[in-house]
Amino acid sequence: MRFEDYIRELDDVETLAPEREAALWRAFKEERDEAARREIIQSYQPLVFKNALPYRTLDSVMDLVQEGTVGLIEAVESYDHRRGVAFSLFAVHRIRGRMMDFLKKEGSSALACIDGAMDEDGLSVKDRLVDTAASVSEQAEVHELSARVREALSRLPQKERLVLEQVFLGRAEVREVAEQMNLSPSHIYRLQKTGIRRIRGMMSRFMHYW
Repeated sequence: MRFEDYIRELDDVETLAPEREAALWRAFKEERDEAARREIIQSYQPLVFKNALPYRTLDSVMDLVQEGTVGLIEAVESYDHRRGVAFSLFAVHRIRGRMMDFLKKEGSSALACIDGAMDEDGLSVKDRLVDTAASVSEQAEVHELSARVREALSRLPQKERLVLEQVFLGRAEVREVAEQMNLSPSHIYRLQKTGIRRIRGMMSRFMHYW
């Protein structure tokens, strides 16, 4: 299937109403209803598309979509619908993780995912993070720092990690994240502040020798 065909298929995917989604999760998790499982996976396929879109120029973009779909399926299997965390926030970590692992194996830069994100000066986030004229050692330092930050993120409590991933990596609005997690904006800000403090603590020893 071509990426263009995949996009056209997504036009037929409808967003689940909250009541319908809740019923599907109960049917799958409590009764092991495979039809409910398939409907959940299909309805969240646009989330895979959203994360694959920045890579649309890659020849292997459909392989990347497949990897993202595997991450989506893994998230569906491990998600606990009783905990009150929006599935989209829970699933995006698995989807992106699968995609990044695939890109690393393919030899693509993890920074490719933000090539298309432009700032007010017309520069991409990649341009800001990595100077293409930088030395090999300087670029290695950037990648090492990025890896350390991602490792620190993975060690955070779930809600703090989800908030930081959505606000800083996903560029979501605090109000949007609050609605998805069924929390107040002030609670989101507290989770954000606590998460940042934890990361700083985990990074302090590393940064001391940086």
